[in-house]
Amino acid sequence: MKDLEDWAAVQKVYKQTKSKRATAEILGISRNTVKKLLGLTEPPKYQRTAYESKIDKYKEQIIEWRCEPYCFNGTRIYRELKKKGYEGSSGPIYRFLRKVDEDVGNHISNKATVRHESPPGDQAQFDWSEYEVVVGGRYRKVYCFSMILAASRKKAVCFSLKVDGAAIYEAIQELYDDLGGVTLELLIDNPKALVITNNPKTEDEVRYNPHALMMAKHLGTELNACPCYWPRKKGKVERPFNYIEEQFIKGNTFSGMDELNRRGKAFIDEWCEEKHTTTRRIPNQHYLLEEKQLLQPLPKFHYSTSKMQKRIVSSDSFVSINSNKYSVPVKYVGKTVLFRIIYGFRIELFDTKENLIMRFEASDRKYDVVADPDHYKPIAKKVSTSIPQIRRDFTRRFGNGLKYLEAAGRKFDQPSHYARKIMELQELYDDQILNFFIGIAVDEDKMDIQSFRALLRDYNSRQRPVIIKPPESNELTGFQNDDSLLTRDCSYYEFTVKEGQPCNWE
Repeated sequence: MKDLEDWAAVQKVYKQTKSKRATAEILGISRNTVKKLLGLTEPPKYQRTAYESKIDKYKEQIIEWRCEPYCFNGTRIYRELKKKGYEGSSGPIYRFLRKVDEDVGNHISNKATVRHESPPGDQAQFDWSEYEVVVGGRYRKVYCFSMILAASRKKAVCFSLKVDGAAIYEAIQELYDDLGGVTLELLIDNPKALVITNNPKTEDEVRYNPHALMMAKHLGTELNACPCYWPRKKGKVERPFNYIEEQFIKGNTFSGMDELNRRGKAFIDEWCEEKHTTTRRIPNQHYLLEEKQLLQPLPKFHYSTSKMQKRIVSSDSFVSINSNKYSVPVKYVGKTVLFRIIYGFRIELFDTKENLIMRFEASDRKYDVVADPDHYKPIAKKVSTSIPQIRRDFTRRFGNGLKYLEAAGRKFDQPSHYARKIMELQELYDDQILNFFIGIAVDEDKMDIQSFRALLRDYNSRQRPVIIKPPESNELTGFQNDDSLLTRDCSYYEFTVKEGQPCNWE
């Protein structure tokens, strides 16, 4: 059947050409088609051809058997119709029965739902979804745990490499931490880590996992398992997963799981600043104004089913975990520490009293050594003991450094020894002061450390002025003896006593 556009085109072209042949040639259709379309006084309309169904003559009988007092199901009706000569399949019968169920009696669709809005502080919903995410340069399966406050719609998420019981319990507590309090009820699905049995066909109460009940008691909330195969019961937490995938997961890569969690939490917090389409309110504002103050207080520590493992910190301040070594603060060297791994990637380190020391991400490689320079600061040498490095640092920091090393090399067997001693004075004197006196030491042949300190004592007692280079010109100018350039502590006076020099107690 030709459509409305063909009909309109024929009408328009024919008005211009006044010829059916010319119209047919211009539009590329036959003259018979042109003639037919010109004969229509109204635009063509599609009319579906009605075909007779094999159940047409049995419809009244089907309706009778479906209603009281028979109430036959589809299979029984199909069997009875075959006895009456029906030759078709059961499919048309079931399709017709769906229409009958909608029209006959007080039938209510199984999709009908009563929306429930919980008061502030009453309910939170918890669930998770899995995604394929590029983490550390390769695709990995990660699990996104999500929790939403049913009243304000404020949401929180965290990501894990595992979805076992320990990860689920930890995620629930972490998400409550992010939300700033605990609700009276937690609506959950039916995983074995939370629910043992939940049979809707019996009147037995739901049997929860003992660890889940202990966690709920620790939090001060009550678990509420939604009916099996009824996701709409917790629709508030189900719907955001697609948005998270489309707006955050797709197209993003992450260097590690810690970065994924940090950016994921920031994304959710930004989302909570947008107006919710159902409540017509901004979740974060709704939460702060009405819900936060009604939440139960958070416990001081997390309930955990993971057993702590022991390690002794090595002399170089490392602990060995799953074939990898991780540095810890040097004050724990030789001590016993406890650790556990959660979410499959996060290591938590505790002292023997189970006080948290630090959290860090586990390496996904084997035999890796992960060191943090900050852990070694209390014992780190202020100046390198490597001779090549001393030379590099000395010449880099001081404009007169190369001049000093060349002159000292002609006088001492180990010029780097004296260069290192000079650099150790960096906590007492500004680099400009030291650089000036390095030049003086070369000019006056006072390059040993005792003579160099004597030059500095003269400066302290104002017996020797200093020529300072202005930063903008880098040239030597007038004399200056500014106390602000001097930083001195008691260690300075230790030097004077050790050398047998009189102390200048200014």
